[in-house]
Amino acid sequence: MPDKKRSGLGRGIDAIFSDFETDEINSENVVDINLNDIRPNPYQPRKEFSQDALNELAQSIKENGVFQPIVVRKSVNGYQIVVGERRFRASKIAQRPTIPAIIRNLDESQMMEIGVLENLQREDLNPIEEAQAYQTLIEKLHLTQEQISEKLGKSRPYIANYLRLLSLPNKTKQLLMESKLTMAQARTLLTLKDPRKIDQVAQKVVDQGLTVRQLEKMVSHPQTTTTMPNKRKKSPFIQETEEQLIEKLGTSVHVISSKDGKGKIQIDFSSTQDLNRILDLLDISLN
Repeated sequence: MPDKKRSGLGRGIDAIFSDFETDEINSENVVDINLNDIRPNPYQPRKEFSQDALNELAQSIKENGVFQPIVVRKSVNGYQIVVGERRFRASKIAQRPTIPAIIRNLDESQMMEIGVLENLQREDLNPIEEAQAYQTLIEKLHLTQEQISEKLGKSRPYIANYLRLLSLPNKTKQLLMESKLTMAQARTLLTLKDPRKIDQVAQKVVDQGLTVRQLEKMVSHPQTTTTMPNKRKKSPFIQETEEQLIEKLGTSVHVISSKDGKGKIQIDFSSTQDLNRILDLLDISLN
């Protein structure tokens, strides 16, 4: 991530990674810790680790050792990982008794922020893990969406759209985590209110390989096809406009135009909370 965006992360991340500069690591600060004395970071947003990638890293560790120390903090029972869980897991697979580590004096909130933000910077979390990471920052550290946006250099709509994924039913979440659904498809499914219907349609998307546009047509009001028998085919400009609005607002949007150039934009919302979210994205205040 460019330095301009990293500057918003504050001193926590930079303080951790200053020790990782190849020519600045002080060997006196690195100690070998027994793997049995180390526990994972409870705030680690990544729940799924590629077994193939871990096995590949484990083989490298067997042959060359661990090049980059992990970062830990002392806990009641040994140590907790702050940064470096992949290296820890791979070292266990490689059956190494110890791992090089840097011990940091961090409180609970510092550990949480560094652990979550470090993983978010890597940008290889699945969408649900990323959404849960944002939710952790909001609930545990009481950060606002605006503050998270500034820390990570991401837009508020980007953060808001990920948080909405947490309202999906579990089966659909799993499809998204397995990359069987895309983010755009998941956001379109959110326009359906019934969790069972969402799961049914999500599975249909996977089974039939439906595109976002096909899905959007499926979940939009089917009764409109009977009340608009002379509906004209939308121009490429109108279709592109709809797609950009859907991407921006994270909900179904219909741009309806007439021959005289007039028309209207219909924005769907599923609840009062969803409406407030859309108004926030549009910078509309009803104070």
